[in-house]
Amino acid sequence: MRVSEAMTRDVRVADPRQTIREAARIMAEIDAGVLPVGEDDRLVGMITDRDIAVRAVAFGKGPDTPVREVMSEEVLYCFEDDDIDEVAENMSSVRVRRLPVVNQDKRLVGIVSLGDLAVTQGGDAAGKAMEGIARPGGPHSQ
Repeated sequence: MRVSEAMTRDVRVADPRQTIREAARIMAEIDAGVLPVGEDDRLVGMITDRDIAVRAVAFGKGPDTPVREVMSEEVLYCFEDDDIDEVAENMSSVRVRRLPVVNQDKRLVGIVSLGDLAVTQGGDAAGKAMEGIARPGGPHSQ
């Protein structure tokens, strides 16, 4: 199965000039913890609820901070014609729960998530991906 058969096509995109408050509102509206960030029809980053908490709030940045200041600029992605099992393995190895999906021109066409894997591939594919994602990342105080 190809990623294009499993991905979510209706993707909201943040602008790097938007505030983190606006990004958080969009995340709340669509019940998601991540937004691709696009500028001039190109994917330039990703912003997560964790980015807002760890890179903004934890450092005293206010709600009017531009998305560009806290987004992750290194964007991991997959292609719409990639094999879904290979993408699931990749998600596990790089420890991400969602990946933007681009076409051959590297234009955003969707996003694939663990939920998409679970729905289209069954619990086994999502479970295998989650095994790698959820492995401990280092010492914790709790």
